[in-house]
Amino acid sequence: MAEANPMLSLEALTFDNAQAALAQGCAAVSAGETEFDLGGVKAADSSALALMLAWQRRAQGLGRSLKFINVPANVDALAKLYGVDGLLGRA
Repeated sequence: MAEANPMLSLEALTFDNAQAALAQGCAAVSAGETEFDLGGVKAADSSALALMLAWQRRAQGLGRSLKFINVPANVDALAKLYGVDGLLGRA
């Protein structure tokens, strides 16, 4: 199993930083990262879910699977509410 992603170090996954977070996550995926540890995320809104799905699509486009660990509880709840929790890799 890959180590938690050192390239993805975000404290927030919100609308305010979504563009930068998208770029950072896509760069990490392109560099070969396969596991994102979201344990350092202190603020998250529905943008986090959109980002996770976008990163997952990028990984799949490269023939990889992406796993997420320590997903914030509110993001996990949103994924279940919207019925997309099965689309997100969970370690």
